[in-house]
Amino acid sequence: MEHSHGGVPVEVSSAWPLWLRLTLVLTTAFVAGIGFAQSGVLSRRLRASTVLLAAASAALALMSIVAVNVNVFGALGHAVLVSTVSLLLGKPRFARWAAGALIVLLVAETTGWTAGEGSSLQLVLDTAYVVAAVVWLGHAALDRSRPLWVFGGVLVVAGVIRVGTSGLALDRRLYTTSLGLVLLAATLVPVIGIVLSRKRTAQNTAGYTAGAVAVALVAWSAAAAVPVPPELPVPGVPVLVEANVAGQRVPVLISPHRPGRNLVHVPASAGDVQVSTPGSTPVQASPIAGAEGAWAEVDLPSGRGEVVLAKGSASASVGVDTGDQPGPSLATGVDGPECASAALGGLVAGVRQVLARCPADALSDEDADALRKVVTFLNSRGVKGITLVSDDSGRSVRAAAVVREAAANAGIRIGGDPRQDSALVAVSGWSVAAGTLPRIAAQQAETPIHPHGIYVAPWLLNTPIGTSVTTFSVPLRFDPREESAVSYAVTLGNRFGGESPTIAGFHAWRGSVPSTGAQIYAVAQVTAMPMGPGEVHAPGMPMTEELAGQWIAKATVVPVSAQLD
Repeated sequence: MEHSHGGVPVEVSSAWPLWLRLTLVLTTAFVAGIGFAQSGVLSRRLRASTVLLAAASAALALMSIVAVNVNVFGALGHAVLVSTVSLLLGKPRFARWAAGALIVLLVAETTGWTAGEGSSLQLVLDTAYVVAAVVWLGHAALDRSRPLWVFGGVLVVAGVIRVGTSGLALDRRLYTTSLGLVLLAATLVPVIGIVLSRKRTAQNTAGYTAGAVAVALVAWSAAAAVPVPPELPVPGVPVLVEANVAGQRVPVLISPHRPGRNLVHVPASAGDVQVSTPGSTPVQASPIAGAEGAWAEVDLPSGRGEVVLAKGSASASVGVDTGDQPGPSLATGVDGPECASAALGGLVAGVRQVLARCPADALSDEDADALRKVVTFLNSRGVKGITLVSDDSGRSVRAAAVVREAAANAGIRIGGDPRQDSALVAVSGWSVAAGTLPRIAAQQAETPIHPHGIYVAPWLLNTPIGTSVTTFSVPLRFDPREESAVSYAVTLGNRFGGESPTIAGFHAWRGSVPSTGAQIYAVAQVTAMPMGPGEVHAPGMPMTEELAGQWIAKATVVPVSAQLD
């Protein structure tokens, strides 16, 4: 079982490039260190070992050209330099210059200079660590009696700073995650090397010291390839992580992350996933009406625990810490997915806040105003009756009251014969709308009912509802085609397995912005016109039905009114 609240394990298919890189760093460090530290004739054994390591380093550098697609000229330069150092062994003055150039190249390869990666502080720490480790390794291999603890001091100081800037220093991730353990090794193993280097009377001290330095250097180099673990779970803050299940990266959302009933959400792209807690019966994550992806309800105990996700015989666990306070009452049940989507929008934006309320708890002033304007718009079009679709959530009850009041003021009846100049207005939650609208659309196909169309509340704009009927109208205070809306849709899809956007998630992602006037938007399912082979498409005409940033898959969302007064 893998733990997703820790460091992300390296998949088998991608582990060998990492081992190739670490082996290349280690063999090169030995050759460069010995070439730089030598001051006279080397023993036959040490010389032969260095030449063998140089040959291995050159071969690995050339192999990297094909294996991991490294820069050809950089790999060739590496092979030439490491070979040059081995040829100049026994000639300290010349070998030192070649070894110095090799150290510079090793620093560039290890720190990401050539790719411009990392912060300035990180580059300084990487440079200091690699240079000190290589020089110390060379002196230790030659069993020099110089004060080598100075080099060890550089490694320890660099390691302490790296741990301090990693964000792991003050919590348990330092000793429970892959990155934390690697950084601890890079910081503490040099201390062992310092102790060993000062015990000059002990037999084989130099060999043990060199081994300690080699382990430290490998740990430091490996840290760049270990993903940063997610933040520690905070009670009441929904959890968003990626779990490695059966070799697949599966985004996971746990909401409201409180004791008792919780929703576990995975995208449709995750496939069949079973969810459980230790000792409980696994629950199959399955679709919920009106929501995307798959959902499972699980009971979480107070305090720390874990949620287990399984695909076949493979499983992974996600750490949780629910605290001891209850969550919002609508965070689960039929209104739970919308509440979770609001939490997801904030988490994708990097905002980790306690989930204190759900969108279905209350009707916002902006949505109430938009519904009043919908009734006024319908009145201007000669609508005589409104069929109202609602449920028993606080928001829906208040929204239904707003529509009834506005209709009474406009002289429009609520209910009555749906064939007589009628429109349907849905102010329910996702689940009721997803069950009602397709049925109404099917009746429209057989009987002329609701001739003025279907209108839905703003919060019902999502892909499952938008694709459940051929067309409907919705009042919005933003254009789904504008930059911020498209950016949210793309960001969410990239972060959560291709999931489509929701109004609740967009509001949480965007934060507080000045309110604009509402407009009526039409949502209609469309299909691209097929084109012959080689036929040139018209300017602006999409070549596929699926475009990044679409709010409703295979549908268009366009304004059909001016701003409503």
